[in-house]
Amino acid sequence: MDTHENTPLRAVALVCTLSPSPSPSSSQLLAEQTMAALSEHGVTGKTIRIADHDVKTGVKTDMGDGDTWPEIRDTVLGTDILILSTPIWLGHPSSICQRVLERLDAELSETDDEGRMLTYGKVAGICVVGNEDGAHKVSADLFQGLNDVGFSLAPNAVTYWVGEAMHRTDYRDLDKTPEKTAATTKTLAANTAHLARRLKAASYPPSS
Repeated sequence: MDTHENTPLRAVALVCTLSPSPSPSSSQLLAEQTMAALSEHGVTGKTIRIADHDVKTGVKTDMGDGDTWPEIRDTVLGTDILILSTPIWLGHPSSICQRVLERLDAELSETDDEGRMLTYGKVAGICVVGNEDGAHKVSADLFQGLNDVGFSLAPNAVTYWVGEAMHRTDYRDLDKTPEKTAATTKTLAANTAHLARRLKAASYPPSS
Protein backbone atom coordinates (compact mmCIF):
# COMPACT_ATOMS: atom_id res chain seq x y z
CA MET A 1 0.00 0.00 0.00
CA ASP A 2 1.23 3.49 -0.87
CA THR A 3 1.76 5.29 2.45
CA HIS A 4 1.39 8.67 0.74
CA GLU A 5 -2.29 7.99 0.03
CA ASN A 6 -3.14 8.86 3.64
CA THR A 7 -1.17 12.12 3.76
CA PRO A 8 -3.49 14.89 5.01
CA LEU A 9 -4.02 17.71 2.53
CA ARG A 10 -5.52 21.19 2.78
CA ALA A 11 -7.37 23.13 0.10
CA VAL A 12 -8.95 26.53 -0.41
CA ALA A 13 -11.53 27.45 -3.02
CA LEU A 14 -11.54 31.08 -4.18
CA VAL A 15 -15.04 31.80 -5.46
CA CYS A 16 -15.06 34.58 -8.05
CA THR A 17 -18.76 35.31 -8.41
CA LEU A 18 -19.51 39.00 -8.87
CA SER A 19 -22.15 38.81 -6.11
CA PRO A 20 -21.18 39.20 -2.44
CA SER A 21 -22.78 37.05 0.25
CA PRO A 22 -25.52 36.18 0.95
CA SER A 23 -26.57 36.28 -2.71
CA PRO A 24 -27.02 32.81 -4.23
CA SER A 25 -24.12 31.78 -6.47
CA SER A 26 -23.68 28.90 -8.89
CA SER A 27 -19.91 29.37 -8.67
CA GLN A 28 -20.14 28.98 -4.90
CA LEU A 29 -22.27 25.86 -5.24
CA LEU A 30 -19.90 24.10 -7.66
CA ALA A 31 -16.91 25.09 -5.51
CA GLU A 32 -18.59 23.62 -2.43
CA GLN A 33 -19.39 20.42 -4.33
CA THR A 34 -15.76 20.19 -5.40
CA MET A 35 -14.55 20.69 -1.82
CA ALA A 36 -16.96 17.95 -0.71
CA ALA A 37 -15.53 15.63 -3.38
CA LEU A 38 -12.00 16.46 -2.21
CA SER A 39 -12.98 15.63 1.36
CA GLU A 40 -13.54 12.04 0.22
CA HIS A 41 -9.79 11.95 -0.45
CA GLY A 42 -8.71 13.24 2.96
CA VAL A 43 -8.63 16.92 1.98
CA THR A 44 -9.88 19.59 4.39
CA GLY A 45 -10.32 23.28 3.73
CA LYS A 46 -12.70 26.16 3.12
CA THR A 47 -14.16 28.46 0.48
CA ILE A 48 -13.57 32.20 0.28
CA ARG A 49 -15.92 34.40 -1.73
CA ILE A 50 -13.64 37.12 -3.06
CA ALA A 51 -16.48 39.63 -3.49
CA ASP A 52 -16.84 39.63 0.32
CA HIS A 53 -13.32 41.02 0.69
CA ASP A 54 -11.55 44.21 -0.33
CA VAL A 55 -9.02 42.76 -2.77
CA LYS A 56 -7.32 45.75 -4.35
CA THR A 57 -6.39 46.05 -8.01
CA GLY A 58 -2.68 45.47 -8.63
CA VAL A 59 0.12 42.97 -9.12
CA LYS A 60 1.86 43.11 -5.74
CA THR A 61 1.50 40.81 -2.75
CA ASP A 62 0.24 43.77 -0.69
CA MET A 63 -1.35 46.88 -2.20
CA GLY A 64 -1.76 48.58 1.21
CA ASP A 65 -4.68 50.79 2.31
CA GLY A 66 -6.92 48.04 3.66
CA ASP A 67 -6.05 45.46 1.02
CA THR A 68 -7.29 42.05 2.21
CA TRP A 69 -5.35 40.01 -0.35
CA PRO A 70 -2.35 39.40 1.99
CA GLU A 71 -4.56 37.37 4.36
CA ILE A 72 -6.08 35.42 1.47
CA ARG A 73 -2.59 34.88 0.04
CA ASP A 74 -1.42 33.46 3.37
CA THR A 75 -4.30 31.00 3.22
CA VAL A 76 -3.38 29.96 -0.33
CA LEU A 77 0.28 29.49 0.57
CA GLY A 78 -0.73 27.45 3.61
CA THR A 79 -2.64 24.91 1.53
CA ASP A 80 -1.74 22.18 -0.95
CA ILE A 81 -4.61 22.72 -3.39
CA LEU A 82 -6.14 25.87 -4.87
CA ILE A 83 -9.58 25.68 -6.46
CA LEU A 84 -10.56 28.68 -8.57
CA SER A 85 -14.28 28.94 -9.29
CA THR A 86 -15.66 31.44 -11.80
CA PRO A 87 -18.75 32.24 -13.81
CA ILE A 88 -18.52 32.97 -17.52
CA TRP A 89 -19.26 36.57 -18.47
CA LEU A 90 -19.10 37.61 -22.13
CA GLY A 91 -17.10 34.49 -22.86
CA HIS A 92 -14.42 35.22 -20.24
CA PRO A 93 -13.68 34.51 -16.57
CA SER A 94 -15.24 37.09 -14.26
CA SER A 95 -13.38 40.34 -13.62
CA ILE A 96 -12.88 39.20 -10.02
CA CYS A 97 -11.23 35.99 -11.24
CA GLN A 98 -8.94 38.06 -13.45
CA ARG A 99 -8.07 40.20 -10.44
CA VAL A 100 -7.11 37.07 -8.48
CA LEU A 101 -4.80 36.01 -11.32
CA GLU A 102 -3.27 39.49 -11.40
CA ARG A 103 -2.58 39.34 -7.67
CA LEU A 104 -1.08 35.87 -8.07
CA ASP A 105 1.26 37.37 -10.67
CA ALA A 106 3.30 38.71 -7.74
CA GLU A 107 4.33 35.13 -6.96
CA LEU A 108 6.70 35.25 -9.94
CA SER A 109 9.02 37.33 -7.73
CA GLU A 110 8.59 35.32 -4.52
CA THR A 111 10.96 32.36 -4.20
CA ASP A 112 12.37 30.03 -1.59
CA ASP A 113 16.05 29.56 -0.74
CA GLU A 114 16.46 27.27 -3.76
CA GLY A 115 14.94 29.65 -6.28
CA ARG A 116 11.53 27.97 -6.57
CA MET A 117 8.31 29.97 -6.53
CA LEU A 118 6.42 29.52 -3.28
CA THR A 119 3.55 28.06 -5.28
CA TYR A 120 5.68 25.19 -6.58
CA GLY A 121 4.34 21.93 -5.22
CA LYS A 122 0.80 23.28 -5.04
CA VAL A 123 -1.92 21.94 -7.31
CA ALA A 124 -4.79 23.89 -8.86
CA GLY A 125 -8.24 22.94 -10.09
CA ILE A 126 -10.95 24.98 -11.78
CA CYS A 127 -14.74 25.23 -11.58
CA VAL A 128 -16.65 27.05 -14.34
CA VAL A 129 -20.36 27.82 -14.64
CA GLY A 130 -22.31 29.74 -17.26
CA ASN A 131 -25.41 29.84 -19.40
CA GLU A 132 -23.74 29.35 -22.78
CA ASP A 133 -20.71 27.66 -24.28
CA GLY A 134 -17.24 28.82 -23.24
CA ALA A 135 -16.11 26.56 -20.39
CA HIS A 136 -13.20 25.16 -22.39
CA LYS A 137 -12.00 28.62 -23.38
CA VAL A 138 -12.27 29.93 -19.83
CA SER A 139 -10.51 26.90 -18.35
CA ALA A 140 -7.74 27.23 -20.94
CA ASP A 141 -7.18 30.85 -19.90
CA LEU A 142 -7.04 29.90 -16.23
CA PHE A 143 -4.83 26.85 -16.81
CA GLN A 144 -2.26 29.04 -18.52
CA GLY A 145 -2.34 31.75 -15.86
CA LEU A 146 -2.14 29.36 -12.92
CA ASN A 147 0.68 27.39 -14.52
CA ASP A 148 2.61 30.59 -15.20
CA VAL A 149 2.54 31.50 -11.50
CA GLY A 150 3.76 28.10 -10.34
CA PHE A 151 0.75 25.83 -9.85
CA SER A 152 0.65 22.28 -11.19
CA LEU A 153 -2.41 20.84 -12.91
CA ALA A 154 -3.57 17.24 -12.86
CA PRO A 155 -5.31 15.62 -15.84
CA ASN A 156 -8.95 16.74 -16.14
CA ALA A 157 -8.41 19.54 -13.63
CA VAL A 158 -11.67 21.31 -14.45
CA THR A 159 -15.33 20.69 -13.69
CA TYR A 160 -18.03 22.76 -15.33
CA TRP A 161 -21.64 23.22 -16.32
CA VAL A 162 -23.01 25.40 -19.09
CA GLY A 163 -26.68 25.78 -19.90
CA GLU A 164 -28.34 25.86 -23.27
CA ALA A 165 -27.54 28.94 -25.37
CA MET A 166 -29.96 31.87 -25.10
CA HIS A 167 -31.58 30.45 -21.95
CA ARG A 168 -31.45 31.87 -18.42
CA THR A 169 -31.18 28.74 -16.27
CA ASP A 170 -28.54 28.90 -13.51
CA TYR A 171 -26.65 25.88 -12.23
CA ARG A 172 -27.94 26.53 -8.71
CA ASP A 173 -31.54 26.35 -9.99
CA LEU A 174 -31.28 22.80 -11.35
CA ASP A 175 -33.36 20.15 -9.59
CA LYS A 176 -30.28 17.95 -9.28
CA THR A 177 -26.64 17.96 -10.31
CA PRO A 178 -26.22 16.55 -13.84
CA GLU A 179 -24.50 13.17 -13.80
CA LYS A 180 -21.72 14.32 -16.14
CA THR A 181 -20.87 17.31 -13.98
CA ALA A 182 -20.92 15.20 -10.81
CA ALA A 183 -18.63 12.63 -12.43
CA THR A 184 -16.25 15.33 -13.67
CA THR A 185 -16.12 16.88 -10.19
CA LYS A 186 -15.18 13.51 -8.70
CA THR A 187 -12.43 13.04 -11.31
CA LEU A 188 -11.02 16.51 -10.63
CA ALA A 189 -10.94 15.77 -6.90
CA ALA A 190 -9.32 12.35 -7.24
CA ASN A 191 -6.62 13.46 -9.70
CA THR A 192 -5.88 16.72 -7.93
CA ALA A 193 -5.52 15.08 -4.50
CA HIS A 194 -3.32 12.36 -6.05
CA LEU A 195 -0.96 14.88 -7.65
CA ALA A 196 -0.85 17.04 -4.52
CA ARG A 197 0.26 14.06 -2.45
CA ARG A 198 2.95 13.16 -4.96
CA LEU A 199 4.34 16.70 -4.95
CA LYS A 200 4.18 16.87 -1.15
CA ALA A 201 6.31 13.73 -1.00
CA ALA A 202 8.77 14.80 -3.71
CA SER A 203 9.20 18.50 -4.44
CA TYR A 204 10.38 19.97 -7.72
CA PRO A 205 14.15 20.39 -8.16
CA PRO A 206 15.83 23.69 -7.29
CA SER A 207 15.61 26.38 -9.96
CA SER A 208 18.87 27.42 -11.53
